[in-house]
Parts: sequence; C-alpha cells; structure tokens
Amino acid sequence: MSFRTIPGSKEQYALLSFDKDGKERTDDKGGVDGVMSKEILARVARQQPSHVFFFSHGWQGDVAAACDQYNRWIKAMLDRTEDRNAVKGTFTPMWIGLHWPSLPFGDEELGGSDFNADGGAMSPDYIVATYLERLGLGSDAEPLLRTIVQAHQRDAAATGLPQDAKRAYANLAALAGHKSEGPSGPPDADGTPFDPGATFEAAAATGTDFGGGGVLGGILSPLRQLSYWTMKKRARSIGESGMHRFVADLMNAAPNARFHLMGHSFGCIVVSSILGGPGATQKLPRRVDSVALIQGAVSLWAFGDYVQQQSLKGYFNPWVHRAAIRGPLVVSRSVHDRAVGTLYPWASAASFADGSFDPESDSDLPLYGAIGRFGIRGLPGVSFRPMLDTTGSYGFEAGKIYNLEASKFIAKGGGVAGAHSDIDGPQVAHALWQAALV
Repeated sequence: MSFRTIPGSKEQYALLSFDKDGKERTDDKGGVDGVMSKEILARVARQQPSHVFFFSHGWQGDVAAACDQYNRWIKAMLDRTEDRNAVKGTFTPMWIGLHWPSLPFGDEELGGSDFNADGGAMSPDYIVATYLERLGLGSDAEPLLRTIVQAHQRDAAATGLPQDAKRAYANLAALAGHKSEGPSGPPDADGTPFDPGATFEAAAATGTDFGGGGVLGGILSPLRQLSYWTMKKRARSIGESGMHRFVADLMNAAPNARFHLMGHSFGCIVVSSILGGPGATQKLPRRVDSVALIQGAVSLWAFGDYVQQQSLKGYFNPWVHRAAIRGPLVVSRSVHDRAVGTLYPWASAASFADGSFDPESDSDLPLYGAIGRFGIRGLPGVSFRPMLDTTGSYGFEAGKIYNLEASKFIAKGGGVAGAHSDIDGPQVAHALWQAALV
C-alpha cells in the first residue's frame, strides 16, 4: 500500500492493509519483504515523529474507497492551519491509515431492484459468490446461500420467510459461530440471538428505501445482518491482535511521540480493541494521548459500568477504568445518521430505537443502540456538549469523555451511505485537533 500523498498537499500518510482473515497482507511492494508495518516501524524509529495519528475507516470495501476517506479526513485536518500551529514545539507528524475489508450492509452495497436474468452483476450467481467471499465460511456455505437466493427468485415479494430459507439461515449462522451475549458481550456478540424471520419482518417494515424492494430486500435481507456480524467480528479481531501489537511496537519505536487514535463507524471497534487488546484486558506500553470515535457503530453500553441500570459492565469497560487514554475521549453523534440510528439497531436486534434522541435518564435508552446516535452511556461523569464551529474552544480535559452532539455538522443530508461518511468537515477536524492538543 506504501506511502501516499494527500491531494493538494505535500503531506504523506502510510497505508497498511489487512485481509479478510484479520492478517496483514504480505504482498505490499512498499513494505519490507512485502510487509508494510515493517517499513512504517523502520521509518518511525529513524525519524522519531512528535505525533503519530492512526486512523481506521468503517465500511469501505476496497483500497480506493479507504484512500478516498483518508485523503478527505487528513486533508480536513491539514487545512486547519490555526489548530495545527497551536501544537507546542516542533511538529513532525506520522499519519497512518488502516485498510481492512469491511464491506457495507446498507442500501449502498448493491444497486438495482431485481436480479439480472442475463447473468450480470446482479445475477443469482453473483449474489452467492459475493456472500460466499464476504462471510468466509467455505464451500459448506454455498448450497445454503443458493437455497436462500432460489427462495427469493421464487417469490421476491414474499410476505413471510419460507421454511427452507429459515433453515438455511440457521445453518449459516451456526457455520459462522455466531453468538449472542447481550449488550455486555463483545461487539460481535452484543445483540440478540439471530432470528431470520424477525429480521425479515423488521426489514420489510422500514419500507423500500431499506429492506422492502431492493435486491437485498425481502428474503435476502437477513444476509445483511450476517454480513454485519462478520464485519464486527473482523474489526475486533484485527484491533485486538495485529493492530494492538503494531501500535505497541510503534510506541516502543518512538518513546517520546504522542499517539492519537481515530475511528469511524466499525473502525471505532478497531480502535477500541487496540486499546484493550485480547479480551479488552491487555495494556499498550503506555497510554495514548487522545481518541476520537466518529459516528461509531458500536454499542452505547460497550464502555459503561452498567447497562440500563443493570449490574452488567460493557465489554470495553476494563480499559476505561485502567485509564488507557491520557487525554480526552471524544465521541460524535448525529440524529441524521440513519446507518447508526436505524440500521444498527435493526442489525443488532431486529428492532429500532425509540425515537428519543437524548433521554434524560440512561434507563430510558434502548438496549440496542450505537454511540453514533446516543454517545457513550452507563458511565458517571461523561460530558454532553454540542460540536462547535471552527472558532469554538472546547477546553477539553485530560482523562474525560465527551459526547459531542454533531447533528448540525454530520450527516445533514440524511440517507445512509453518504451521510454516514459525512465526517470530513472543518468542524470535525477542529474537534480532533482540540482533543490532540490537550
């Protein structure tokens, strides 16, 4: 993946890539022996940057899409000259972006409203091949996928899920090892048990713009949910294993550098998993200096001391109390972001948020909702503030958590894909800088 230059600037960032099995790719021409992390570590040891900024995207299926997001996100930060000039001392940053195959589960993933009878992109074979690759379950999954696709072909407007499709879905979930541990479980097991019938009904209830009439609506809609759990599992695996070790190695290679981690969507799971390592119980060599979780597709209870007043701790709660972050933890949330406001609870529990954006009590919040909608909950002392314009001063404090209500600046246009990725505005960049400057 090598080092890439941000369009319209002379600044470069490193791009390393992991595969669908959660392992770093070893075919990178810009790396040492094909391994990009080795080249990054060598440069960091040689150059001794003052700051290391690490980014993880959310659902971006290929390298080009990931690069586009990093180009926009980092460029927005570079354009904040006043913020950048506020850094004390010599500022020599190292920018690092992670690419990992995290395909979408919303309307944007496949266009069109019907299969292509001529065997084109939307053909039954294409759908089977796409999900065979995406779910990574091997050849045993192929006949199950064909059963589901054939059921859709028989009746694309079905009002109920046929029994053969139900059985196929149950077997797919078993192959995937899907678990359900409720809101206190790890990110890939924090939902309700997989019920394809309930998923089908909930998707249909949202209308044609989500599950009612598209090529992945109707009988195919539970495939999105299985894809969603697969991507969450992949994000946690990459964060807890390879990326936790990589950031630890970076810290050892640059003992005086300040470290800033920033995630978007499922990338917030990657970043949170880096901080906690395997089982959320491990430590990095030292605390990171700031963390930003932007429109996170992770449970609002994942960091909490309790879940809806119940004596259940969130999966990432151990590193919260271990003070894994020296500076502030900043979370953005937007009422306009349907990906986390509508798709997230549907995929977690075939349910929907209650429509109340900011309840006064944690007990009024849904069991299944995302921090990108509600912020981090279940923790005392969390600060709720509006996201400010570029001239505002946050006065962030070290060790504090801030839920920034960003509806004025993020996902303003509605929709699903474009709005959810509407994170490269100057106001978001300003908030990231303000956190990094603490």
